[in-house]
Amino acid sequence: MPDQPNVLVIMSDQMKATASHLWSNTFCETPSLARLACEGVLFENAFTPHPLCVPARTSLWTSMYPHSTGCRRNETLMPPDATHAFKLWHAAGYHTGLIGKDHCFAAPEDLDLFDVRCDQGHIGVEGGRHPKGLEWWRPVEGVRAANSVRRTMQNQSPRFGYAVNDAPLEDQTTGLLAGQAIRYLEAFGDRPFALWVSFPDPHEPYVAPRSYAERFPRDVIELPPRREGEFSGPDVPERNRVLHEILGTEEDSLDDVFGVMACYYGMVRFLDDGVGQILDALDRLGLWQNTIVVFCADHGDFMGEHRMTCKGGVFYDCLTHVPLVVSWPGHVPAGERDDSLVSLIDIVPTLLQLQGMEVPRSMQGKGLPRCTDTPPRDAAFAEYGAGGPPFTMADLAGLPKPYGRRALMASLRWREAEGRRKMVRTRDWKYVHDPMGDLDELYDLVSDPWELTNVVGEAAHAAVVADMQRRLTDWSITTEDARPVPLP
Repeated sequence: MPDQPNVLVIMSDQMKATASHLWSNTFCETPSLARLACEGVLFENAFTPHPLCVPARTSLWTSMYPHSTGCRRNETLMPPDATHAFKLWHAAGYHTGLIGKDHCFAAPEDLDLFDVRCDQGHIGVEGGRHPKGLEWWRPVEGVRAANSVRRTMQNQSPRFGYAVNDAPLEDQTTGLLAGQAIRYLEAFGDRPFALWVSFPDPHEPYVAPRSYAERFPRDVIELPPRREGEFSGPDVPERNRVLHEILGTEEDSLDDVFGVMACYYGMVRFLDDGVGQILDALDRLGLWQNTIVVFCADHGDFMGEHRMTCKGGVFYDCLTHVPLVVSWPGHVPAGERDDSLVSLIDIVPTLLQLQGMEVPRSMQGKGLPRCTDTPPRDAAFAEYGAGGPPFTMADLAGLPKPYGRRALMASLRWREAEGRRKMVRTRDWKYVHDPMGDLDELYDLVSDPWELTNVVGEAAHAAVVADMQRRLTDWSITTEDARPVPLP
């Protein structure tokens, strides 16, 4: 056991890969992630198996796609009988911890697997479970006061709201959790541990420390490219038009668009500093050499792309393309970038292989290239929906205007369950298919990297569509019924 490495998985919530300069952002630098990448492998093309919190998180820890776990909505959390990483680590004698946002585990037998559990959601510690195994390092009254702005902030638009926070950084969400992770390492770093540090930021509510939001004035932020009429033509699936009708920012002032973006990127930069504090602690405590560190996000956020903020049941890269870095000095190559197509479900098999532990047969992911001897792959897959009826423009018309977040939340569970959409992504193409009848999508990522024009109906791309359909069919057949059935 002493020879087996520790595991530290740091997750951000709703952070698209391109929120960082490491994945082509031109104005938001993340030096702590760059530091981690210098000690490990950065994956240029990592994708979530589902661009929604619970399905993404359960898929990561089980290494199974949502259609195999049954976790297809935010209301369907980890099944009690699922084989997941923390069951394996607990059984192997690791000290286990969860600090931050859970939104994954619900069964008492799963929660009992954590020796330390310090929950904090998007509005602070209110409504969360009492800490287990490690008291909060900051007075709870100050934490509640610091997060009061998240509960009381006023929206600048029917579609979004944002605010700055002047409370002490240590009491704000990211500062609190970074400090809590450091206390965990100080208290339990002398034994083999598996720790999940789960930052709720930069998920909405979009609240950033004032000093961080001010780093992104209007003349610094670069707006994503746009196409007039993007959602009005016959090549647009109804699900995309519905979401844009709810979240589209065309009627909002540019000052507010830049304002919400400043808060989002301020949250990203604050989070990066929190990661840096944790890396400093690993260094100071002499733990980094024997700790596998992973940084990832569960899914992304529009944040200006396609003239929207937040997220929904579509598959643009801003929602599906996530940051991923893996480090273990002396065991994982340092300072390398890998461009193969990988998935969040590949993280746990990679960790288990690096730890010398057996990968259960139920797991559908593969070891990450460069970190293991698994060869590169050329496609990644995602899905959305549970087979429910579509939520149409006619259904939206039954809700009161203006739409915005009120309509978003009123239709949320319906839209989470609608359809059975599936995505396959290669380096050059993205294809989305819904067997329940909505229009398919095909994007030429070489000539249209921002996915502004659906070309699925163009005859010149018929062979590409056929190839992508074959890939989706093969994936569906290969991954169905993944859990082994007991033999007689």
